[in-house]
Amino acid sequence: MFRLFELSFLLLAFLVITSTAISIPYSRDPGNKENITATLENGSIFCSFLPPNYGGDVSGSEGDAITFCNKPSPNAPGARIFPDGFIKSYHFATGDGYIQVTGTIHRDAYGLKASDKGGQYDSVGAPPGAICANYDKFVNLVEPDIELFCIRCCTDTSKCDTGHSENGCESIIPGDYS
Repeated sequence: MFRLFELSFLLLAFLVITSTAISIPYSRDPGNKENITATLENGSIFCSFLPPNYGGDVSGSEGDAITFCNKPSPNAPGARIFPDGFIKSYHFATGDGYIQVTGTIHRDAYGLKASDKGGQYDSVGAPPGAICANYDKFVNLVEPDIELFCIRCCTDTSKCDTGHSENGCESIIPGDYS
């Protein structure tokens, strides 16, 4: 009887430990703005889009990415919180017609691959219907290979370049990446 209890306990412990490493696939109703609304607020709250599942590919998730934020905000309904250690540094900046955050990430904290050259999320349709709360346009790049991220939300739409993602964060959104 005691041996059966030990085996049951070990099996249960194994299942609990391994279940924390399993990612449950995420699906989203594209008509629902929950999980596809980012926000940049007063230098204290910011968001970025990421693949919906741990270990996902950035460019491969441009159609179904979801929002992650550093803190909960009613302006980003349903957003997840960045995994512990994912954001290594971030810097807010504002200019005429825009607000932005630039910084560094630790790709391993969300299982992103060092070979992933990244991609762009934007209000032009990646993911479909995505917005930055209270702004007319946004552009957001995540570059796991060089561990950079950037997001700019614009009231002056000419300040959000969504047509040159291959140039990367430092070109599209100049800022502090230290």
